[in-house]
Amino acid sequence: MAEATAIRSAAALTAPRDRRRYTVVLALLIVLAAVSGFGLLAWDNPMPFGSAGFWRIAKHRGTGVTVMAVVAVAQAIATVSFQTVTNNRIITPSIMGFESLYRVVQTSAVYLFGVAGLVAMQGLWQFGLQVAIMVALAMALYGWLLSGRYGNLQVMLLIGIIIGGGLGAIATFMQRLLTPSEFDVLAARLFGNISNAGVSYLPLAIPLCVVASTLLWLRARRLNVMALGPDTARSLGLDHRRELLIVLFLVAVLMATSTALVGPMTFLGFLVATLAYQFADTHDHRLVFPVAVLTAFTILAGASFLMKNVFYAHGMVSILIELVGGTVFLIVILRKGRL
Repeated sequence: MAEATAIRSAAALTAPRDRRRYTVVLALLIVLAAVSGFGLLAWDNPMPFGSAGFWRIAKHRGTGVTVMAVVAVAQAIATVSFQTVTNNRIITPSIMGFESLYRVVQTSAVYLFGVAGLVAMQGLWQFGLQVAIMVALAMALYGWLLSGRYGNLQVMLLIGIIIGGGLGAIATFMQRLLTPSEFDVLAARLFGNISNAGVSYLPLAIPLCVVASTLLWLRARRLNVMALGPDTARSLGLDHRRELLIVLFLVAVLMATSTALVGPMTFLGFLVATLAYQFADTHDHRLVFPVAVLTAFTILAGASFLMKNVFYAHGMVSILIELVGGTVFLIVILRKGRL
């Protein structure tokens, strides 16, 4: 009788056990993110806790924490959304050669104008110009590869890798023609580094990140439908092509903002998305997005803490993230046996 009168639900987490598990995981990630963020502000702070000097130093460090939060939101939401619309848990905007464009832009500035070229690209409007260029070219690439007769995942992956490799080859050729001093300055910009971000970038980076991520959050239910595949989405009344282009545009904005802000972090998005699905244990984007963002921030803050206090390489978080993320990527590929 109890089974006959059981309430059926189409919610993402129907069993009380699953809901409790998700709540515990989310609460644990919130605590870890808060502790990591506060640790970056307070650890090794030479002034007494609570004093004016302590908060002055914490405020200075707070810029880096804010940058990590922006990058965490951008990378996490962009990668989860991109993997959903492509129906593939392996490929990411970074792996598809998006960040090769960043390297070409930075290298071209030094190649054409010398070190002064990088200095000239460090203002707010220059940051906005870099974001606009990357969004425009990314939309041209993804809009072409994921629509029409080229709308095949394998073709998209192959062409994306080829284009990324070609852009990388162009950047490498220009780098070999630079003087040693110019190359040293450029090399520091080509690593994903929290220190690359200036305070002047945040008034533009934060609104871009907030608007794009909010719009993707509001489309979470549609993303759930798109995860079923294009044929199923169309049969359920969703304009798949229109939704695809909208999501790709918002993903491009988030990835361009993150990359222009701190530089390339190729495997951060993949690592975060993979862990988020394992932690959330659901495919509902309304539940996956918060877990992904908190996971990304905890990883960034933890990597920054280790690089600063153990390896004495402040801000160079991409070195550790690429090592761990690349290893996880290989493990997933070998376990799946396919792309």
